Amino acid sequence: MNFTDENFINQSELPKELLRLKNPPNGLFYLGNKELLNAPKIAIVGSRKASVYTKNCVTSLAKTLTNAGICVVSGGAIGVDIFAHIGAMPQTIGVFANGLDIIYPSSNAKIISEIYKNALALSEYPLNTPPLRHHFLERNRIVVSLCKALVVAQADFKSGSLQSARIASEIGVPIFVLPQRLGESDGTNELLAKNRASLITNFSDFAAKFSDFNVPVLNQNDEIMEFCKSGVSLDETVKKFGNKIYEYELEGKISISNLLVKSIF
Repeated sequence: MNFTDENFINQSELPKELLRLKNPPNGLFYLGNKELLNAPKIAIVGSRKASVYTKNCVTSLAKTLTNAGICVVSGGAIGVDIFAHIGAMPQTIGVFANGLDIIYPSSNAKIISEIYKNALALSEYPLNTPPLRHHFLERNRIVVSLCKALVVAQADFKSGSLQSARIASEIGVPIFVLPQRLGESDGTNELLAKNRASLITNFSDFAAKFSDFNVPVLNQNDEIMEFCKSGVSLDETVKKFGNKIYEYELEGKISISNLLVKSIF
Protein backbone atom coordinates (compact mmCIF):
# COMPACT_ATOMS: atom_id res chain seq x y z
CA MET A 1 0.00 0.00 0.00
CA ASN A 2 1.86 3.08 -1.22
CA PHE A 3 0.88 6.61 -0.21
CA THR A 4 2.06 9.79 -1.93
CA ASP A 5 1.05 13.45 -1.81
CA GLU A 6 -1.49 12.53 -4.46
CA ASN A 7 -3.38 10.51 -1.84
CA PHE A 8 -4.41 13.64 0.03
CA ILE A 9 -7.30 16.02 -0.65
CA ASN A 10 -6.46 19.39 0.87
CA GLN A 11 -9.07 21.61 2.48
CA SER A 12 -9.51 23.81 -0.58
CA GLU A 13 -10.38 20.73 -2.66
CA LEU A 14 -12.80 19.10 -0.20
CA PRO A 15 -16.31 18.27 -1.45
CA LYS A 16 -18.51 21.32 -0.88
CA GLU A 17 -20.93 19.24 1.19
CA LEU A 18 -18.34 19.04 3.98
CA LEU A 19 -18.33 22.81 4.31
CA ARG A 20 -21.76 22.54 5.96
CA LEU A 21 -19.93 21.36 9.07
CA LYS A 22 -18.86 23.77 11.79
CA ASN A 23 -15.62 21.79 11.98
CA PRO A 24 -14.82 20.41 8.52
CA PRO A 25 -11.68 18.27 8.24
CA ASN A 26 -8.42 19.98 7.34
CA GLY A 27 -8.12 17.48 4.52
CA LEU A 28 -8.74 13.85 3.68
CA PHE A 29 -6.44 10.95 2.93
CA TYR A 30 -7.87 8.56 0.35
CA LEU A 31 -7.35 5.30 -1.48
CA GLY A 32 -9.32 4.17 -4.52
CA ASN A 33 -11.71 5.84 -6.91
CA LYS A 34 -11.89 9.54 -6.00
CA GLU A 35 -14.45 10.11 -8.77
CA LEU A 36 -17.09 8.60 -6.49
CA LEU A 37 -17.11 11.91 -4.62
CA ASN A 38 -18.86 13.42 -7.66
CA ALA A 39 -21.80 10.99 -7.52
CA PRO A 40 -25.02 11.60 -5.56
CA LYS A 41 -24.46 10.00 -2.17
CA ILE A 42 -26.65 8.40 0.53
CA ALA A 43 -25.32 7.38 3.95
CA ILE A 44 -26.48 4.11 5.51
CA VAL A 45 -25.53 3.55 9.16
CA GLY A 46 -26.79 1.49 12.08
CA SER A 47 -26.26 -1.04 14.80
CA ARG A 48 -23.22 -3.28 15.00
CA LYS A 49 -25.64 -5.94 16.30
CA ALA A 50 -28.01 -5.70 13.36
CA SER A 51 -30.65 -8.39 12.91
CA VAL A 52 -30.69 -10.72 9.92
CA TYR A 53 -33.76 -8.81 8.69
CA THR A 54 -31.90 -5.48 8.89
CA LYS A 55 -28.79 -6.83 7.18
CA ASN A 56 -30.84 -8.17 4.28
CA CYS A 57 -32.82 -4.94 3.98
CA VAL A 58 -29.61 -2.90 3.98
CA THR A 59 -28.04 -5.07 1.29
CA SER A 60 -31.14 -4.79 -0.91
CA LEU A 61 -31.43 -1.03 -0.34
CA ALA A 62 -27.75 -0.48 -1.17
CA LYS A 63 -28.11 -2.48 -4.40
CA THR A 64 -31.19 -0.48 -5.37
CA LEU A 65 -29.38 2.79 -4.75
CA THR A 66 -26.37 1.82 -6.84
CA ASN A 67 -28.67 0.71 -9.66
CA ALA A 68 -29.97 4.28 -9.57
CA GLY A 69 -26.47 5.72 -9.87
CA ILE A 70 -26.18 6.61 -6.19
CA CYS A 71 -23.04 6.02 -4.13
CA VAL A 72 -23.51 4.50 -0.67
CA VAL A 73 -21.42 5.94 2.19
CA SER A 74 -20.78 4.22 5.52
CA GLY A 75 -18.12 3.64 8.15
CA GLY A 76 -16.85 0.11 7.56
CA ALA A 77 -17.96 -1.17 10.98
CA ILE A 78 -19.43 -4.60 11.65
CA GLY A 79 -23.20 -4.89 11.31
CA VAL A 80 -25.12 -2.41 9.19
CA ASP A 81 -22.07 -0.56 7.81
CA ILE A 82 -20.34 -3.49 6.19
CA PHE A 83 -23.55 -4.84 4.66
CA ALA A 84 -24.19 -1.42 3.13
CA HIS A 85 -20.74 -1.58 1.53
CA ILE A 86 -21.28 -5.17 0.35
CA GLY A 87 -24.58 -4.32 -1.30
CA ALA A 88 -23.18 -1.24 -3.01
CA MET A 89 -19.75 -2.49 -4.07
CA PRO A 90 -17.90 -0.97 -5.89
CA GLN A 91 -20.06 2.16 -5.80
CA THR A 92 -19.38 2.85 -2.16
CA ILE A 93 -17.30 5.13 0.07
CA GLY A 94 -15.92 3.97 3.41
CA VAL A 95 -14.96 6.66 5.92
CA PHE A 96 -12.55 5.32 8.53
CA ALA A 97 -11.60 6.32 12.09
CA ASN A 98 -7.93 5.42 11.67
CA GLY A 99 -5.03 5.86 9.29
CA LEU A 100 -5.59 4.02 6.02
CA ASP A 101 -2.52 1.84 6.54
CA ILE A 102 -4.53 0.14 9.30
CA ILE A 103 -7.50 -2.08 8.52
CA TYR A 104 -10.10 -1.98 11.28
CA PRO A 105 -12.06 -3.94 12.28
CA SER A 106 -9.98 -6.94 11.24
CA SER A 107 -13.14 -9.05 10.91
CA ASN A 108 -14.09 -6.90 7.93
CA ALA A 109 -10.62 -7.01 6.38
CA LYS A 110 -11.70 -8.68 3.14
CA ILE A 111 -14.40 -6.11 2.34
CA ILE A 112 -12.36 -3.15 3.55
CA SER A 113 -9.46 -4.25 1.33
CA GLU A 114 -11.90 -4.35 -1.58
CA ILE A 115 -13.04 -0.81 -0.72
CA TYR A 116 -9.41 0.33 -0.74
CA LYS A 117 -8.84 -1.24 -4.14
CA ASN A 118 -12.10 -0.92 -6.08
CA ALA A 119 -14.24 1.69 -4.30
CA LEU A 120 -13.10 4.68 -2.18
CA ALA A 121 -11.68 4.88 1.33
CA LEU A 122 -11.41 8.20 3.20
CA SER A 123 -9.87 9.24 6.50
CA GLU A 124 -8.90 12.56 8.05
CA TYR A 125 -6.20 10.78 10.09
CA PRO A 126 -2.59 10.31 8.92
CA LEU A 127 -0.85 6.97 8.68
CA ASN A 128 -0.21 5.03 11.89
CA THR A 129 -3.22 6.63 13.62
CA PRO A 130 -5.09 3.97 15.64
CA PRO A 131 -8.91 3.86 15.80
CA LEU A 132 -9.42 5.75 19.05
CA ARG A 133 -12.89 5.97 20.55
CA HIS A 134 -13.48 9.67 19.85
CA HIS A 135 -12.39 9.20 16.25
CA PHE A 136 -15.59 7.27 15.51
CA LEU A 137 -17.77 10.23 16.48
CA GLU A 138 -15.57 12.51 14.39
CA ARG A 139 -15.80 10.05 11.51
CA ASN A 140 -19.61 10.12 11.69
CA ARG A 141 -19.82 13.82 10.84
CA ILE A 142 -17.98 13.17 7.55
CA VAL A 143 -20.21 10.22 6.64
CA VAL A 144 -23.34 12.32 7.19
CA SER A 145 -22.22 15.60 5.65
CA LEU A 146 -21.06 14.03 2.39
CA CYS A 147 -24.59 12.85 1.64
CA LYS A 148 -27.99 13.95 0.38
CA ALA A 149 -29.75 11.82 2.99
CA LEU A 150 -29.03 9.62 5.99
CA VAL A 151 -30.58 6.17 6.47
CA VAL A 152 -30.45 4.88 10.04
CA ALA A 153 -31.25 1.21 9.47
CA GLN A 154 -31.37 0.03 13.08
CA ALA A 155 -30.31 1.72 16.31
CA ASP A 156 -30.61 1.48 20.07
CA PHE A 157 -31.03 4.48 22.36
CA LYS A 158 -27.84 6.53 22.92
CA SER A 159 -26.07 4.87 19.99
CA GLY A 160 -23.52 6.34 17.62
CA SER A 161 -26.14 6.13 14.89
CA LEU A 162 -28.39 8.52 16.78
CA GLN A 163 -25.44 10.86 17.11
CA SER A 164 -25.23 10.74 13.32
CA ALA A 165 -28.93 11.59 13.18
CA ARG A 166 -28.29 14.61 15.41
CA ILE A 167 -25.56 15.82 13.05
CA ALA A 168 -27.91 15.33 10.09
CA SER A 169 -30.59 17.45 11.78
CA GLU A 170 -28.09 20.21 12.49
CA ILE A 171 -26.91 20.53 8.89
CA GLY A 172 -30.22 19.87 7.16
CA VAL A 173 -29.65 16.32 5.89
CA PRO A 174 -33.01 14.44 5.80
CA ILE A 175 -33.19 11.28 7.90
CA PHE A 176 -34.87 8.03 6.91
CA VAL A 177 -35.40 4.73 8.72
CA LEU A 178 -36.48 1.18 7.88
CA PRO A 179 -39.64 -0.48 9.21
CA GLN A 180 -38.71 -2.23 12.45
CA ARG A 181 -40.50 -4.29 15.10
CA LEU A 182 -41.13 -2.82 18.53
CA GLY A 183 -38.23 -3.52 20.84
CA GLU A 184 -35.74 -4.31 18.08
CA SER A 185 -34.74 -0.77 17.09
CA ASP A 186 -35.91 1.64 19.77
CA GLY A 187 -33.71 4.43 18.45
CA THR A 188 -35.18 4.53 14.96
CA ASN A 189 -38.71 4.06 16.28
CA GLU A 190 -38.16 7.08 18.50
CA LEU A 191 -36.97 9.13 15.51
CA LEU A 192 -40.25 8.27 13.80
CA ALA A 193 -42.34 9.01 16.88
CA LYS A 194 -40.76 12.46 17.19
CA ASN A 195 -41.17 13.18 13.46
CA ARG A 196 -37.42 13.47 13.05
CA ALA A 197 -37.28 10.79 10.34
CA SER A 198 -39.32 9.45 7.44
CA LEU A 199 -40.12 5.78 6.85
CA ILE A 200 -38.81 3.97 3.78
CA THR A 201 -41.56 1.72 2.46
CA ASN A 202 -40.38 1.25 -1.13
CA PHE A 203 -36.69 1.07 -2.02
CA SER A 204 -37.14 2.06 -5.67
CA ASP A 205 -39.25 5.10 -4.76
CA PHE A 206 -36.66 6.13 -2.20
CA ALA A 207 -33.81 5.83 -4.70
CA ALA A 208 -35.77 7.88 -7.24
CA LYS A 209 -35.90 10.82 -4.82
CA PHE A 210 -32.13 11.21 -4.96
CA SER A 211 -31.11 9.77 -8.32
CA ASP A 212 -29.99 11.89 -11.26
CA PHE A 213 -31.85 9.63 -13.68
CA ASN A 214 -35.05 7.59 -13.87
CA VAL A 215 -35.12 4.51 -11.66
CA PRO A 216 -36.84 1.39 -12.95
CA VAL A 217 -39.62 0.06 -10.73
CA LEU A 218 -38.46 -3.19 -9.15
CA ASN A 219 -40.52 -6.22 -8.21
CA GLN A 220 -43.55 -5.05 -10.18
CA ASN A 221 -43.97 -8.57 -11.61
CA ASP A 222 -43.13 -10.41 -8.39
CA GLU A 223 -46.25 -12.39 -7.48
CA ILE A 224 -45.31 -12.85 -3.84
CA MET A 225 -44.47 -9.17 -3.30
CA GLU A 226 -47.69 -8.11 -4.96
CA PHE A 227 -49.77 -10.62 -2.99
CA CYS A 228 -48.35 -9.39 0.33
CA LYS A 229 -48.47 -5.69 -0.55
CA SER A 230 -51.35 -4.83 1.77
CA GLY A 231 -50.63 -7.53 4.38
CA VAL A 232 -52.04 -11.05 4.44
CA SER A 233 -52.13 -13.85 7.00
CA LEU A 234 -49.15 -16.16 7.31
CA ASP A 235 -51.33 -19.26 6.87
CA GLU A 236 -52.80 -17.94 3.64
CA THR A 237 -49.38 -16.98 2.27
CA VAL A 238 -47.76 -20.32 3.13
CA LYS A 239 -50.70 -22.17 1.58
CA LYS A 240 -50.23 -20.26 -1.67
CA PHE A 241 -46.42 -20.05 -1.90
CA GLY A 242 -45.03 -22.60 0.55
CA ASN A 243 -41.67 -22.11 2.26
CA LYS A 244 -40.57 -19.62 -0.41
CA ILE A 245 -41.94 -16.83 1.77
CA TYR A 246 -39.32 -17.59 4.45
CA GLU A 247 -36.62 -17.08 1.84
CA TYR A 248 -38.18 -13.69 1.08
CA GLU A 249 -38.11 -12.81 4.78
CA LEU A 250 -34.39 -13.66 4.99
CA GLU A 251 -33.77 -11.52 1.91
CA GLY A 252 -35.52 -8.61 3.60
CA LYS A 253 -38.30 -8.44 1.01
CA ILE A 254 -41.17 -9.15 3.41
CA SER A 255 -41.80 -8.90 7.13
CA ILE A 256 -43.59 -11.53 9.21
CA SER A 257 -45.03 -10.19 12.45
CA ASN A 258 -47.95 -11.42 14.55
CA LEU A 259 -48.77 -13.99 11.83
CA LEU A 260 -49.12 -11.19 9.27
CA VAL A 261 -46.97 -11.06 6.12
CA LYS A 262 -46.32 -7.73 4.39
CA SER A 263 -44.06 -6.56 1.57
CA ILE A 264 -41.36 -4.11 2.65
CA PHE A 265 -40.57 -2.46 -0.70
